[in-house]
Amino acid sequence: MATSEKAVASKNGKAPRWGMAIDLKRCVGCQSCTLACKAENGTPPGIFWMRVLEKEEGSYPQARKVFLPIRCNHCSEPPCVPVCPTGASYKRKRDNLVLINQDKCIGCRACVVACPYQVRFIAEDSKGYYGEELTPYEAESYKKWQPRTVQKCTFCVDRLETGREPACVQTCPTRALVFGNLNDLESEICKLVRQRAHFQPRAELGTDPSLYYLT
Repeated sequence: MATSEKAVASKNGKAPRWGMAIDLKRCVGCQSCTLACKAENGTPPGIFWMRVLEKEEGSYPQARKVFLPIRCNHCSEPPCVPVCPTGASYKRKRDNLVLINQDKCIGCRACVVACPYQVRFIAEDSKGYYGEELTPYEAESYKKWQPRTVQKCTFCVDRLETGREPACVQTCPTRALVFGNLNDLESEICKLVRQRAHFQPRAELGTDPSLYYLT
């Protein structure tokens, strides 16, 4: 269960830094996280804040598939923030989340280009999955998203503020996704990062992603 921001901050005197560890040995490529993200956030067709890449390694009879879930990394040094001309992309001080103010976003795509992880998207229109007419679920969900503005993973910020985990974490059947506070050394995620071999996506860029792949 995720811990509320206020409780974490009072525990160690630091603002939380939410992050995720993904255990590549546990991930089976079932796409449950992808579907949970879609259901929770109601994103338009073709937009996937959470998706799972896969590739084949080795050769017969030792061939195997490798799965790599990817999403916004909520970097400590996010390159998407300084390039935004309106301040729509910003890093929230109270929990270090990288978020987007859609009321300020002008759809210039500067942040989309600046993101080295290709995890920012623009919804070009308000069409649903079944044509021009939206389902009741889509009609309600799309109220959150303005056409031609940028959107991305928020770590399910609305859930975090009520003490719940992101939808993808709660749904993962193999518990491959571990979410927690990287500023709390006693948190499960910090213990895993200390104990397990791991890597951060494209760490050489100096963005310091809040995402760790456990190998």
